[in-house]
Amino acid sequence: MEDGIGGRGAGTGRRAAPAGAAALLSPLMPPGGRALAQGTGRQGGGQDAGDWPSRPVKVIVTYPPGGGADTVARILFARLSETLGQQFVIENRGGAGGTIGAQALARSTPDGYTLMHDATAFSVNPSLFRSLPYDARRDFAPAFLAVVVPNLLVATPSVPVRTVADVIALAKSRPGGLDWASAGNGSAQHLALALFAKMAGITLNHVPYRGGGPALNDIIGGQINFFFSNATSSIGHVKSGAVRGIAHTATGRMAALPDLPPVADTVPGYECLEWNGVFAPAATPGPVIAKLNAALNAVVAEPAIAERLAGLGAATRPNTPEEFRAFLESEMTKWGRVVREAGISVD
Repeated sequence: MEDGIGGRGAGTGRRAAPAGAAALLSPLMPPGGRALAQGTGRQGGGQDAGDWPSRPVKVIVTYPPGGGADTVARILFARLSETLGQQFVIENRGGAGGTIGAQALARSTPDGYTLMHDATAFSVNPSLFRSLPYDARRDFAPAFLAVVVPNLLVATPSVPVRTVADVIALAKSRPGGLDWASAGNGSAQHLALALFAKMAGITLNHVPYRGGGPALNDIIGGQINFFFSNATSSIGHVKSGAVRGIAHTATGRMAALPDLPPVADTVPGYECLEWNGVFAPAATPGPVIAKLNAALNAVVAEPAIAERLAGLGAATRPNTPEEFRAFLESEMTKWGRVVREAGISVD
C-alpha cells in the first residue's frame, strides 16, 4: 500500500492474518483498520539478517530519561542486549513532542544499527503540526508494538473528589475553573483531557507542562488539581497515596490496580490508551526487521519481563510488523479526528 505506513520501508514479506491483528489489538483497532495489516513496498536491499547485530545498536528514545517510554525501553533493550549478545545503547533525544528523535532516525542509515523507541505522539504529530521534518508514513519501518498503557486520572489528594462523577459535577459547577495538567500542548495527556471534556460535556482549564514528570510532581505537591498521567509513571504514586487515583482510561479492569474503575463506567465509550513501539528507518532490510521483531516478542514473553511490565500497568501481546503498521494507521485516524474537533495546534 503506497499510502500506508512504511510504504518505502521494509516489511517481512508476510501478510498478517486479520485474526492475529484482532487478537493483538482488540479493542484498540477498529475492524476497518485490519485491512491495512499487510506488507508494504519494497524490502531494503534484499539482504538477509546475516550476523546482525555484529556491533552495538543505538536506540533513540524520543523522550527524556525517567518517563514512561524511557522506562519501558530500558527494560526491553537491557534484556535484548543479553539475548542477542550485543549492546543496545539508549540515547535520549527528547523535545518537540518526539519529532527531534524521529527526525534523527529518519536521517539514519537503514542498516539496523539505529532504532527508535517512540510513543503515542508519533501517531498524533502528523495532525498536530502543519509540517514535519519527515513523513511519518513513508520514512519509517514499524518493527514491534512494545506495550499499550492506559493513563490514570489522578488528583491532588486535597481535592474533594473520589469518582469520575464527582469530577464532572465539580467541573460543571465551576466551568473552566478546574486546572488540568498535561505533559505539553498536543501531548497524549492533552488529547486525553480534550476527549474527556468533549464526551463529558465539561470545560476544563488546560495547563501544559514541559513533560509528564513536572506535571506529576505538581499534582503530588498540590500545585494543580488533575492530570491524566501515564500509568508507568504514576502507578507507584497511586499505590502509595501520594496522588489520588480516580479512574483509568482503558476498558475493563487493570490487573495492577484492580479496584480502580475505568472512566468508561461513567462516560460510556471513553478510551484513551498510550503505546510504545520500536521503529527502524525505511528501507532497513526486511530480514533484520523480522529478526528484531522475533527477538522482542521473545523478550516480552519471558515471565520476569512480562511481570515487570504488568506491574507498571503496561500490556503487551505477540505482534508482527504488519500488525503494528495497521495499528499506527488506526491511531493516526483516531487522533487526527480528536485534534481537528478540539482545534488543537502547536504551530
